[in-house]
Amino acid sequence: MAEVHHIHNQDPNAGAEQRKAIWKTFWILLVLTTLEFVIAFTVPHGVLKISIFIVMTIVKAFYIVGEFMHLKHETKSLIWSIMVPIIFVAWLILALMLEGNAIFEAIFD
Repeated sequence: MAEVHHIHNQDPNAGAEQRKAIWKTFWILLVLTTLEFVIAFTVPHGVLKISIFIVMTIVKAFYIVGEFMHLKHETKSLIWSIMVPIIFVAWLILALMLEGNAIFEAIFD
C-alpha cells in the first residue's frame, strides 16, 4: 500500500487571539477569586462582608455568562430579555426573605 502523506500548512499564530482571550479570562477570574479569599480571611463577619461577597459573586457570574456563554456578543435586546427576569427573581427572593423574617419575628417575639 502506498503511504499517503498530508501536508498541512498551519499558521503557528492561528488561534492566538482566542488563546489571548482565554488567558485574559483566566487572570480576571483568578484575581476576583483571590480577592474573595483575602476578604474571607481578613474582614470580620458582618453585613459588609456579606455585601462584598454578593457583589463579587454577581460580577463573576456576569463575566462568566458573558465570556463562556458568549452573551456579551449578542444584541442588547437579548441581553435585557435575559437580565430583567433574573433581576425580578432576585428581587422576589429578597422580598420573600424579608417578609418571612418579619412574620417570624411577629409570631415568635
